[in-house]
Amino acid sequence: MRLAGKVMVVTGAGSGLGQALTLELLYRGARVAAVDLRREGLEATREQAGAKAASLSLHQLDITDRERVEALPQEVVAIHGDVDGLINNAGIIQPFKRLQDLDYATIERVMRVNFYGTLYMIKAFLPLLLARPEAHLVNVSSMGGFLPVPGQTVYGASKAALKLLTEGLWAELQGTPVRVTLVLPGAMRTAIAEHSGVEAPRVGGEARIPILEPAKAAKMLLDGVERNAFRILLGQDARSMDVLYRISPLWATRVIQKRMRHLLS
Repeated sequence: MRLAGKVMVVTGAGSGLGQALTLELLYRGARVAAVDLRREGLEATREQAGAKAASLSLHQLDITDRERVEALPQEVVAIHGDVDGLINNAGIIQPFKRLQDLDYATIERVMRVNFYGTLYMIKAFLPLLLARPEAHLVNVSSMGGFLPVPGQTVYGASKAALKLLTEGLWAELQGTPVRVTLVLPGAMRTAIAEHSGVEAPRVGGEARIPILEPAKAAKMLLDGVERNAFRILLGQDARSMDVLYRISPLWATRVIQKRMRHLLS
């Protein structure tokens, strides 16, 4: 699906990858409904859009609020006329703690945002996407959705659930106008820890993780959407660990545990 002239909805559009996706979509000639919990983030995205902000609409909402999400499609249609694509990018991480040290409120919040919030968006927008001649649904999971990261076990579980949900949707939507893409990013320079209310640990020399810039990641992701990719691995770490995990899940888990064990120190 060529993105020029299309109407795309992007969640988490006020910062990081979501902001970069919004700006890149506008650059490619798409119209964008930008969704985020924080109004100031949305305004920053609009400011960065410059002259292309005429093709941008801002929608402040909490994706875990199902009633609010269910009202969003008609708001977008009233502004843009149609919806051709949905990129579910919004997500949070958990505090860098072991499972036994997490309270249930924290666990449930991570699952509500990363899984149920995305599910609400899909259920709300899928009827509109199915009515289009061609449409695209993109879910941003994580490398942590197939490879466990120390101190992010619940986050990983939420992203693993989203991974399988996306793959199931790909299978269910064969024979319809809707294409589905799963995105699995590795380490990226975003403010996800800050926006999750989590103190990020210091990354020492032992980790040596290549950090992907959001603007580059956005270009890679949207190139994949335009070629109808089934899955997109963002970053050298995601690609290499995907190969290693396919060879030996135990080996891959040991490698990431040794490299990232400082996260729990």
